[in-house]
Amino acid sequence: MRALIFAAALLAATPAFAQTRSLQDVAWLVGEWREVKGDRTVTETWLPADGGVMPGVNRTVRGGKAAIEFMRLDEKDGVIAFTAILPGQPPTTFPATTVGDGEVVFENLAHDFPRRVIYRQCEADLCAAIEGRVNGAAKRIEWRFKRVR
Repeated sequence: MRALIFAAALLAATPAFAQTRSLQDVAWLVGEWREVKGDRTVTETWLPADGGVMPGVNRTVRGGKAAIEFMRLDEKDGVIAFTAILPGQPPTTFPATTVGDGEVVFENLAHDFPRRVIYRQCEADLCAAIEGRVNGAAKRIEWRFKRVR
């Protein structure tokens, strides 16, 4: 049943212009990435794709306290989707709307924040952003990760 709901969500949220893609198209995400700003350290790690899934984890440490977000990229029938799995919340899926040229954009307009998850190669770095609405106002948060290993 869960697979059926996931498939229906992908079909409903996938625009007609999305191209057939595979997880190999986003293999440049693989690795450990880190951004340090003041007392905040954000580390994001992506494992290589295997079995149609590419798992990831994001750890944000601020003031000695850590927050963890689990993530996964899935490829099903040529559609790549990003799923965020946060503690105490149901998973949220964002189908890819743009894949190519060192950029991938995932979008779920039914979600409040974020509505978009964006990854882009920035020379040797990984640029990431989330966009959406908070209390009716547009909001964007950006990161520029350096490769750790």
